[in-house]
Amino acid sequence: MRGDATRQTAISRRTALGDIGLGLGGVALAGLLGGPVRAAAGANPLVSRPPHFPARAKSVILLFASGGVSHVDCFDPKPVLSAHSGQAVPEELVKGQRFAFISGRPQLLGSPFAFRRHGACGMELSDLLPHLATVADDTTLVRSVHTDNVNHTPAQLLFGTGHQLAGRPSLGAWTTYGLGAETADLPAFVLLSSGTLSGISMLHGAGFLPSVYQGVKFQAGATPIFHLSDPPGVTRADREATVRAINAVNAARLADVGDPEIATRIAQYEVAFRMQAAAPELVDFSNESRATLDRYGVEPGKPSLATNLLLARRMVERGVRFVQLRDGDWDHHGAIAANLKAKCADVDRPLAALVSDLKQRGLLDETLVIWAGEFGRTPMAQGDGRDHHKEAFTVWMAGGGLRGGLAYGATDELGYSVVEDAVHVHDLQATILHLLGLDHERLTFRHQGRDFRLTDVHGRVVHDLLA
Repeated sequence: MRGDATRQTAISRRTALGDIGLGLGGVALAGLLGGPVRAAAGANPLVSRPPHFPARAKSVILLFASGGVSHVDCFDPKPVLSAHSGQAVPEELVKGQRFAFISGRPQLLGSPFAFRRHGACGMELSDLLPHLATVADDTTLVRSVHTDNVNHTPAQLLFGTGHQLAGRPSLGAWTTYGLGAETADLPAFVLLSSGTLSGISMLHGAGFLPSVYQGVKFQAGATPIFHLSDPPGVTRADREATVRAINAVNAARLADVGDPEIATRIAQYEVAFRMQAAAPELVDFSNESRATLDRYGVEPGKPSLATNLLLARRMVERGVRFVQLRDGDWDHHGAIAANLKAKCADVDRPLAALVSDLKQRGLLDETLVIWAGEFGRTPMAQGDGRDHHKEAFTVWMAGGGLRGGLAYGATDELGYSVVEDAVHVHDLQATILHLLGLDHERLTFRHQGRDFRLTDVHGRVVHDLLA
């Protein structure tokens, strides 16, 4: 259930299913005729629902760096590591530890990049991130995050779904399940991607939740969703009449069998109909100023992470609840100095522009922006790269009710282990839900005889991060 248990009223199964089915059909048809987004609770699976308590944030933009960002090169300065670069790692540090590829006793690898203090807060950031340095006072760094698995797929699943095995709902799906949608014209949960990716379907799925809550993947370019345009010779009125008829039949079938996937189909037909008008306008940047495009580094017509970040801002402006961006090519086992520099150049400018843009528009306080990978990278060398590292890494965040200018937690002098204010991935998930006004222990769904939640049986809200 999404909240505390409510009092049960004795009604027949046939009456309940009939009322639910007719309600869904009515909502769908009313939506086509310009009806309100909000409806009676229970009538529409995407109805906008109140949070458990007053929310700090209304929407989330999650930039997921698939492969893992090197914390000791970007966020977490380690002069001792640099001073001992090339020396063998202390044996007691790695004894019994499991790495993805490193074996034996590797050498320490100091960062070749300098760190400097920025903003009134004096936050230390790498020279790889000169643009993000300009928004240091709006930034929240969590330098003490740790996770459970050293391999990509289970670590990504843990970060994105709260469990290392596939089949659980994603963070975005849990969010839309708990809060519903704020717009009828666009999906509540959208997925954008850039770079080379693998396993992409696993981090925006609905798992055992009704499939209406899964993310909708947008393509790059002028046609964000395939088959969205009407075929030649089909008018808008023709399409509306078709959707009316289909949803009326679906509503009748729902009343007979009570299958929640039919409710999903009704809602998706309605959203798709509205998106035929809304989506082309969303991806049309002609009304964005040249200065804005330059700030993000957007080249019109060219797919890029910068384009996706500007699109994310336009989405949250229009009521999209959860925007997940996945960016690939962060798995730097070799040539990390050159490869990390190139990837940071891709993200630094547009992510800083996003923060400034949201702030200028009065949206930063209500939009939680997150940049994170599934784990960090080792302080030890793997050739001229770094291996996967689960014991400690940094998550970058801004806005959404967080304390700006805060660097929270600490790792040891080598950046190997957390030594202060440890934050597990489940704690991070609990905190994100809390900022959205959702209690991670109450946001549950009954499946196969028991209640499930994003944080499984773990997680605590990190109140020190909140403004």
